Amino acid sequence: MTFDRAIRAFDLHLRAERNLSVHTRRAYVADVRQLAAHLGEAARPEHATGADVRSFLAALHGRRHPSTLGRKLASVRSFFRYLVREGHCRLDPTAGMPMPRTPKRLPRPLPVDDCVALMEAAAVASDPSDPKELRDHALLELLYGAGLRVGELSALDVRDVDLHRSEVRVMGKGGKERVVPLPGAAREAVAAWLDDRRAPGLLAQPLFLALRPRRDGPRRLGVRDVRRILKQRARLAGLTDRVHPHRLRHSYATHLLDMGADLREIQELLGHSSLSTTEKYTAVSADRLMEVYDRAHPRAGRGDRRS
Repeated sequence: MTFDRAIRAFDLHLRAERNLSVHTRRAYVADVRQLAAHLGEAARPEHATGADVRSFLAALHGRRHPSTLGRKLASVRSFFRYLVREGHCRLDPTAGMPMPRTPKRLPRPLPVDDCVALMEAAAVASDPSDPKELRDHALLELLYGAGLRVGELSALDVRDVDLHRSEVRVMGKGGKERVVPLPGAAREAVAAWLDDRRAPGLLAQPLFLALRPRRDGPRRLGVRDVRRILKQRARLAGLTDRVHPHRLRHSYATHLLDMGADLREIQELLGHSSLSTTEKYTAVSADRLMEVYDRAHPRAGRGDRRS
């Protein structure tokens, strides 16, 4: 079996059986294609060895972050496990291969004041006669107020938002659906954005649209569009630190935890399949408490803290 044929079958497996998101599937397939290119046109998956995979990763070492190398190994491992299961390969060349060590990086949430400044700046700028202002305000309020992933936000349709029940239905990773409550500010901003769009067929339209539609109809805002809008709005709000959609999601989780929300509740709201993924926010909150202590306690910095 050629690599090209095997990769096409693997892509179908990721889509039909594992139900991975488009972005994850694209990354897995790109990683395996990169391995195939490294091994050469004549290479075949069933002949690949552990030395081939290590050579591939070694060629990337120093040019890629350890977390990226880990993802590439995970992609290649998933590919060969699929081929072994289907009987196309006798052995998995990645078996027993350890994942690259990656330094633990805690999320960097924005301070509450910065999030408030970002939302208030968007609210002040919202002109009821300007669709762009209404759209961008609603987008920011929903991104932070519901803690959504940028891909989840982009994929929302109007029917996914229930303003009467103050909730939004989200399709998360792996096709896992969840319902997230909307805070009042987000509900009002989304209602204002939808108010002038009342027309037959509205429920089936994307929630967030480009203001210049295509000839074949409204165009959904993509992930890059959302990132660009957030970057512009952060600059207009006077925020000097880098702001991106996932940082707002980190901020959402950390601020909920700081206000006393239960960790398992936050797990459900974020759509994490494992509690261990959510637990990283407890470390962030602990670090923030120590920063407050060091800055505010009269005895901090005088050798009073014991290790």
